[in-house]
Amino acid sequence: MEILNGRTVVIGLGSPIMSDDAVGLKVSEAVEGENLPGVDALQEAVGGLEIIPMVRGYSYAVIVDAIKTGDYAPGTVLIFNLEDFDGAVADVPAHDVNLATALKVGRQIQPGMMPLAVKFVAVEVEDLQTVSEAMTPAVAASVDSAKNAVMHVIGEFKSLNRSLAP
Repeated sequence: MEILNGRTVVIGLGSPIMSDDAVGLKVSEAVEGENLPGVDALQEAVGGLEIIPMVRGYSYAVIVDAIKTGDYAPGTVLIFNLEDFDGAVADVPAHDVNLATALKVGRQIQPGMMPLAVKFVAVEVEDLQTVSEAMTPAVAASVDSAKNAVMHVIGEFKSLNRSLAP
């Protein structure tokens, strides 16, 4: 039995004092400033299994975070589906659990309480190691584009919600 609230949660992840790692927090703050009906925006410095209670009960979730692949220029905004991380899901100790694995665990233990859909908006970053409250210029300049990507995903969720309505 599903017990979902019909709302979307936007969770910006990161550290406010580790340069570009703050980008998820900044994007979530920008979304929060839009005061969208049916959308809650959170800024958190968590990972792993700690994500489960944050998405629990929400119909949809957007997770915004920094990513460093080296394949894209800093500031590039990427959108991923949860399924894009299937290869990253692994049996590991609880303190080493990545977000994709945590969400899979959540669906196994509380399937009716986990979001119907989860998307990730990631920003390719340059610097995750410098202790600074300032992001690098390219990443700081990407916050508005990343916010627009989150808004696009929220729009997709609203369309999906309408198509699922009886």
